[in-house]
Amino acid sequence: MATHKSAEKRIRQTTRRTAVNRVRASRMRSAVKAVETAIAASDKKAARAAFTLAQPELQRGAKYGVITASAAARKISRLSARIKLLKG
Repeated sequence: MATHKSAEKRIRQTTRRTAVNRVRASRMRSAVKAVETAIAASDKKAARAAFTLAQPELQRGAKYGVITASAAARKISRLSARIKLLKG
C-alpha cells in the first residue's frame, strides 16, 4: 500500500480517471453499436442519424486518450463507408 502522500494522490487520480474512461469507452461502444444495428437493419436514414451521434463520441474518446486518434478515424471511416453502401 502507498505510504507517501504523492503515491496516495496518484492512487486517487488513477481511480477517478479509470472510472471516467470506463464511462467514455462505454458511450463510444453504445454509439457504434447503434450505428451497426441500423446498418444491419438496412435503414440508411437511422444509420445516418446514429452516425452523427457516434462520430463526436469517437472523436471525444480519441481526444481524451481512451482510444488512439487513428483508431477513431478508422472506425469513423469504416462506418461511413458501410452506410454509403446501403440502398435508399
